[in-house]
Amino acid sequence: MPLNEDALAGYTFKIEIEGVAIAQFKEVSGLSTEVTVIEHRANTVAGLPIIKKLPGATKWGDISLKRGKTDDKAFWEWIKKVQDGDVEGARKNGSVVLFDYSRGEVARYNFTNGWPSKVNIGTLSASGNDILVEDCTIVHEGIQLG
Repeated sequence: MPLNEDALAGYTFKIEIEGVAIAQFKEVSGLSTEVTVIEHRANTVAGLPIIKKLPGATKWGDISLKRGKTDDKAFWEWIKKVQDGDVEGARKNGSVVLFDYSRGEVARYNFTNGWPSKVNIGTLSASGNDILVEDCTIVHEGIQLG
């Protein structure tokens, strides 16, 4: 990080699905990419073991979206497409967009062919004093910095 440059705050973001901004998310996690490692083991002519590390397949983290539960049924309707066998119709592209302190866009993480693998409304408790949180896990076929 260059001198005197402020780090980004983790609370200024938005979610877009198929170009439509979706608001009111409490938390987003799972924005990750990883290159698996292949260890190629061999011996030299003198019998000494050597290990060469090579890049393997790329994999991406599942994206978890959390928000206060409302009467919006979009996540439940989305996962119903998958349950009904319309996986192709359920696949959507989306973005997680980060903003700086003046609300200017500074980063965009684009995912492709995402669909929900899990929707959860959290814990119901008569003695609770918390907001009911809805959680949607999105699996996808790749994420990259836009």
